[in-house]
Amino acid sequence: MKIVIPGGAGQIGTLLARAFVTDGHEVVVLSRNPTNAPWRVIGWDGETNGNWAAEFEGADAVINLAGRSVNCRYNADNRRQIKDSRTKSTRAVGRAIAGAARPPRVLLQASTATIYAHRYDAANDEATGLLGGSENGAPDTWKFSLDVAHSWEQAAQEISLPNTRTVLLRSAMTMSPDPGGVFDVLLGLVRWGLGGASGDGRQFVSWIHDQDFIRTIYWLLDHDELQGPVNLASPHPVPNAEFMRTLREAWGIGFGLPARRWMLEFGAFFLRTESELVLKSRRVVPGRLLQSGFDFHFPTWPAAAFDLCHRWRQLHRVETSVLEPN
Repeated sequence: MKIVIPGGAGQIGTLLARAFVTDGHEVVVLSRNPTNAPWRVIGWDGETNGNWAAEFEGADAVINLAGRSVNCRYNADNRRQIKDSRTKSTRAVGRAIAGAARPPRVLLQASTATIYAHRYDAANDEATGLLGGSENGAPDTWKFSLDVAHSWEQAAQEISLPNTRTVLLRSAMTMSPDPGGVFDVLLGLVRWGLGGASGDGRQFVSWIHDQDFIRTIYWLLDHDELQGPVNLASPHPVPNAEFMRTLREAWGIGFGLPARRWMLEFGAFFLRTESELVLKSRRVVPGRLLQSGFDFHFPTWPAAAFDLCHRWRQLHRVETSVLEPN
């Protein structure tokens, strides 16, 4: 297959590109800052049509991951960049596909599990889940993330693509041992003795193992009956306190200092990020994937955490040989 990945220079794009190239597929990444890679990387601005649009001709699939990181403070400028980088790039991709003589047969368009309600009572699936904004008790400061999520999906649906199947990837956090990812950050807290519960620890953590994430992408490419919103998350989200306790056990550490809500708010201010990223209860399950017959290799967090810790040690064996001589 030929697969084009707009915004594929980040961690998730690299994860997918590496897997596709290993399996013998042709990969083209569109990036605002092109660099050398084991696949072709072409420059684009994420807004206007250019020579990059020719890559869509005859491509088998487009996986649009473009969007500025949300790991920042939500000031006015960052809010504008976060929203514009998603909606404008999505519209640009849509226009390029619509204008192609031989358009790709499928568009996998990034979205987010954050679109669902902050809730503790029941899980959110594609059919019965509550979309964000309909729940009680969510802080007003979280409304921006909901607005971005809804606007992002709306942008993907604005342009008619009659010859291209479109799937909205409502992804949970992808857990990978690669440096700089969310698992690497969480494990760093555990290794430094700070891996206790966040806030009251009741908020649910939705996650997906990186190998299952790659497998779901292949599944979605192959299953023409799947279109529209699809949740990419393990079937078993767990409360934050349990999530962190299991991660400590997988690493072999029995204790982690908890972080109360006021501490998270205080720390988020100085780290230039938002506490919502750890305090919102994301209880999301993959209803449509399970109904279509997808089988998770890592459906539960204990097995996933032990595998990820093992692979992290292998990947970082030079550092761990210094930190943990035994």
